[in-house]
Amino acid sequence: MSNKPVRAQAKGSAGVTGAQNSAVGEQAPEKAPGKPRKAAERPQGKASAKKTESHLGMVRRARRINRELAEIYPYAHPELDFRNPFELLVATVLSAQTTDLRVNQTTPALFAAYPTPEDMAAAVPEDLEEIIRPTGFFRAKARSLLGLSQALRDNFGGEVPGRMEDLVTLPGVGRKTANVVLGNAFGVPGITVDTHFGRLVRRWKWTEQEDPEKVEAEICAIFPKSEWTMLSHRVVFHGRRICHARRPACGACPIAPLCPAYGEGETDPEKAKKLLKYEKGGQPGQRLSPPPDYPGLPAAPLGGAPAGS
Repeated sequence: MSNKPVRAQAKGSAGVTGAQNSAVGEQAPEKAPGKPRKAAERPQGKASAKKTESHLGMVRRARRINRELAEIYPYAHPELDFRNPFELLVATVLSAQTTDLRVNQTTPALFAAYPTPEDMAAAVPEDLEEIIRPTGFFRAKARSLLGLSQALRDNFGGEVPGRMEDLVTLPGVGRKTANVVLGNAFGVPGITVDTHFGRLVRRWKWTEQEDPEKVEAEICAIFPKSEWTMLSHRVVFHGRRICHARRPACGACPIAPLCPAYGEGETDPEKAKKLLKYEKGGQPGQRLSPPPDYPGLPAAPLGGAPAGS
């Protein structure tokens, strides 16, 4: 399966669109992709975080944040390069404890050597380990890739299944990985609770849960199912570009008035601008082959310079 139909789905407004598919609700007015937005004024500062908020008020605020994120990141997408469900599954397994960029720099050689589950299932473990070494934890990841490839070959006719209950039976595949594959390769809505997503939804007071499955359940209850996949993309995009873990760029954040954690990061607009990453900071993104509507630069292959740099 190619990336193209997947991108078309991700751009659709109602279906798999809102807030990485889970955060939005209504669709915001369209804006030119990549057009920078000014951070809204935040005169009340951190005091607003102390106000008591009802559950209904939180839901309304969460859905408004999703609408805002849809305007800020109309081009939000999976940041792993892939051309079919098998490549996305493998890339997602490799993405544990490393960056999507490092995975994207590693998978071209991997898929050139092992383009199908049958090919990867027959790989010599040491050869596979050497190719994926740059992603870290390469021995454990190689065992997972060999195991899931053999399971696909033996139990699913060499095809990646399109059901959660089947995907989680594969070695190295949990709900997070399964939701990534289902949402982006099969169009099945799902919330992907990775580190960025969990961090932001707690920062925004959408949930207090720490367990990923409990986070997933509570966020699913806030947003329409049609929004789950895109909600995940948007939240992750925001966490990587603006709302960083250690030093959020609060002064450059367009959703600052809706954030109960405003003020935890840099509030000076000029200083905050210097904290922006990827396309928001004028830098390359994580994909070597980004979607056509991505407004930033493609990433560089290992040891190379990004296109357009």
